[in-house]
Amino acid sequence: MDEVSDLIADAWRADGARPLNDHLWLDLREGGRTGFAGIIARDDSHSHIVGYCQISRGHESWSLDLIVHPHHRYDSMEIAPDLLREALDIVATEGGGHVHWWVFEPNNVHRQLAHTAHLHPGRQLLQMRRALPLPEDVTASIASFTTLPFRPATDEDAWLTVNNAAFAHHPEQGGWTHETIASRQKESWFDPNGFLMHWDKESLSGFCWTKLHTDTETTMGEIYVVAVHPSAAGKGLGYKLTVAGLHHLAQQGAPVAMLYVDADNTQAISIYSALGFEIHHREHAFVGDIEASQP
Repeated sequence: MDEVSDLIADAWRADGARPLNDHLWLDLREGGRTGFAGIIARDDSHSHIVGYCQISRGHESWSLDLIVHPHHRYDSMEIAPDLLREALDIVATEGGGHVHWWVFEPNNVHRQLAHTAHLHPGRQLLQMRRALPLPEDVTASIASFTTLPFRPATDEDAWLTVNNAAFAHHPEQGGWTHETIASRQKESWFDPNGFLMHWDKESLSGFCWTKLHTDTETTMGEIYVVAVHPSAAGKGLGYKLTVAGLHHLAQQGAPVAMLYVDADNTQAISIYSALGFEIHHREHAFVGDIEASQP
């Protein structure tokens, strides 16, 4: 675990982006769910590990991340193929399935590796950013809109109902359980006051879960997850919840806000663009369907 954490830190410093999304990172730290595996590449002439590949089973697919130490990227085509092959073999022995390999700013090496592994370009994820605070007239537009902080040990069932309905087919955000949300509540960044819930009488209609990044060069606020129950769609709640979340982040002193959104989610992108968000960078997934290995 310590060696992998050191590798992640080295890659983060070199690239300006942290390897492993939240789901993969928590699987690594907590030992992983069923279907988790981590593969390490070593070179006897170096004290640090030279590569790491992690595979984790998600809601409807597998997530994969592959890290080569920045000092050894000239040897990527010697290190990475074995790691990738071993990870996909694990998927096959576990019954196969759809795989997402997320890559930050892919280059020709990534494309060649993906081609060799029979993976092809798939989803694109946009990171969008805007400066804070919002204009006063935007904040004033939700003056009568009410949200309440998340109540640990009270609101989990209601939240899971809305989240899993809104993200029924989402590979990372769908199919959450009490165990999944409990793991987030253990994180140092978790703040129930930044987890905004909008109720319609006794029924939860939607939420905006924010996150404050203090380990970046400049403190950055994130709209971590925002969703509306499908039965409450079409009422403008997504916009209002996002504004409420951005206002909260500004009150915490964040000068910049960011969020991630699938590039084909035109409805959400339209809302975010109207709020002044602009695309900062794109992350790409190479995807493929791995057949189950024969016993």
